Amino acid sequence: MATVVVAVSWCVNGDWLVGVGSFDMTGPAAEVNMMGYANMDQNTAGIHFRLRARTFVVASSVDGPRIAFVNLDAGMASQLVTIKVLERLKSSILVQRFGDVYTEENVAISGIHTHAGPGGYLQYLVYSITSLGFVQQSFDAIVNAIEQSIIQAHESLKPGFILFNKGEVENAGINRSPSAYLMNPEEERAKYANNVDKEMSILKFVDGENGNSIGAFSWFPTHGTSMSRDNKLISGDNKGAAARFFEDWAASNRRTTTTPSNNTSGIEDLMKKAGKIKATGGKRCSKTSSKSSKVRKNDGSLFVGAFCQSNVGDVTPNVLGAFCTDSGNPCDFNHSSCHGSDLLCVGRGPGFPDEILSTKIIGERQFLKAADLFTTATEKLTGEIDFRHVYLNFTDIEVAIDGNNVVRTCPAALGPGFAAGTTDGPGAFGFQQGDTEINKLWKQLRDSLKKPSEFQVGCQKPKTVLLDTGEMFEPYAWAPAILPIQILRLGNLIILSVPGEFTTMAGRRLREAVKETLISNGNGVFDDDTHVVIAGLTNTYSQYVATFEEYEQQRYEAASTLYGPHTLSAYIQEFKKLAIAIAKGEKIAKPIASPPDLSSVQLRLVMDPFGESPPNGVNFGDIQQDVELPKDGWFKTGSKQKPTATFWSANPRFDLLTEGTYALVERLEKQRWTPAYDDDDFSLFFKWKLDNTFINNLVTIEWDIPIDADPGVYRLRHFGSSRSTINSTNVYFTGASRAFAVF
Repeated sequence: MATVVVAVSWCVNGDWLVGVGSFDMTGPAAEVNMMGYANMDQNTAGIHFRLRARTFVVASSVDGPRIAFVNLDAGMASQLVTIKVLERLKSSILVQRFGDVYTEENVAISGIHTHAGPGGYLQYLVYSITSLGFVQQSFDAIVNAIEQSIIQAHESLKPGFILFNKGEVENAGINRSPSAYLMNPEEERAKYANNVDKEMSILKFVDGENGNSIGAFSWFPTHGTSMSRDNKLISGDNKGAAARFFEDWAASNRRTTTTPSNNTSGIEDLMKKAGKIKATGGKRCSKTSSKSSKVRKNDGSLFVGAFCQSNVGDVTPNVLGAFCTDSGNPCDFNHSSCHGSDLLCVGRGPGFPDEILSTKIIGERQFLKAADLFTTATEKLTGEIDFRHVYLNFTDIEVAIDGNNVVRTCPAALGPGFAAGTTDGPGAFGFQQGDTEINKLWKQLRDSLKKPSEFQVGCQKPKTVLLDTGEMFEPYAWAPAILPIQILRLGNLIILSVPGEFTTMAGRRLREAVKETLISNGNGVFDDDTHVVIAGLTNTYSQYVATFEEYEQQRYEAASTLYGPHTLSAYIQEFKKLAIAIAKGEKIAKPIASPPDLSSVQLRLVMDPFGESPPNGVNFGDIQQDVELPKDGWFKTGSKQKPTATFWSANPRFDLLTEGTYALVERLEKQRWTPAYDDDDFSLFFKWKLDNTFINNLVTIEWDIPIDADPGVYRLRHFGSSRSTINSTNVYFTGASRAFAVF
């Protein structure tokens, strides 16, 4: 990798105030269901790499308009998270520090759509069934990270400017519902070269005092499903990986990739030195020990690189296509099934069958394009900072289409194509994408929960109602009714905050409609050079938005378009109203409706971990299985040989070690062990499980040695926290493996 160039030719104070922030939001790494695939067996059992909330704040002046955009390494935004974050930002302490400057109007919270993060943080029941209800620890980790990242960004505000660039990312996404895309009018499809959007848009934030870049935020659509529905390691998937690669590159925390040397001179000395250093055994340590051992210590000065989600609805990172697992043949084109079964049709990533490799490849493709756009960005954003936000009851919006024809949206509902799942994660047996019929057994089960009203049945056609979530309120609301839509303006960049997953063509229609509205109402302020990007899964979550034509086929995305066939038309109509207000500098009328806070009625069925003691004669942090050396007695960089050690441990839910690490690779430098890699690195894996008694906790640390790792003596270290049943007090411990040579 080349060294990043952050200086620019002009070095002025800047037109705006800019600031960035980042904070750990990893959440519980054991026994909590992951959000995304709705697979009840997919419970967290370790960490691939940590999750973060990344924020930028831009203000016209100290007292002028500002916006805060937060990018979450999470499946999606949550209405309850948004509500509680805003409450915190309006708390008396923060208001005294900042003033009441961050509100629902100018704060956007967007998810990258990883399917490998802890769930249980959304408030509507349909999204928490598989997580066994609300999980306070997941929720608190996210809310705290958002708040802290906004505080960091606010406190780092300084004169600066923003450069914009855009370009195409190749082979990072394909359309997973190509037959639905073909339902769109031929003349419309002819306007585009591809059935997915390949364009990435990037913002480069520059410190006006010294011309150095402090961060970059990009938008590009591809699903966070490189990691499969069977994965149990917390991961930011391909976008989280891209962020880690970008930040390490930009901050020069990684060296230029080199070819490993075949010269083995000196390896004998390393092996001899390593052979003298045995495992330490478990020892007590302080609560802050893991934090002080982090490789990247978060003091607010780190470069922040975020890879945000866009109109991702029908875009998969499994770019080799979907194939039948029994025959290896391509799946049925219209239904993405094999012999009538949705369970046999699975997409393949570029590293197939290695999902970690697929995640890395798709992440690298986004990172490399972002790095190129970052280093070549020259277009400076100038103009006003502005925003508009409104809550709308999407279950009953009157939409004018085709002149005088008036239609309406519907209460939320899911069709049988939803239950079929996708090629990224097949759903339930007995369903196919495109189904509009429900068998007798499933219909009886549906009716036992809630038989849809006649109005709902007619309103949702051609979707057949499988789950009438919009008319289900026991024990509390199953689906959202009131949704936020929002426009953020940074000069000639317009960000559309949408609370769901727009398909490729749905996103194109929305962007074009907003841009045309801005140009026609802006008195020359907006023109063809105005940039419009969609920030998907923002502020709350309401599943998918397909076009009217795609809705006819009822593949997964259409069956998951909650508010009926005219959902997209409603979005376009209402966003155009916001665009007119932005263009004319007008305020908008505020509806009385606002989303509910359902925190007091949440089901909470996930049990807290019990207090623990290690087996007799064992300390927490002791080695259960030490590193096994290769036959040669040393490990080679970039090889398939992986140093692995297993430790006696405790449940990681006792302490999330926020901004710390459960796993560490240390390198011996003279007589001192120095942190080299932690559990925020793509190469280090922290894996948790119970032993065969299902009582004692075991943790395995596995290091996939990078090709650019320095030769030397290394060891694996584990940090953890236990809690006894007697006094419920946390005890922190650590332990290290034997040393080993790497060359």
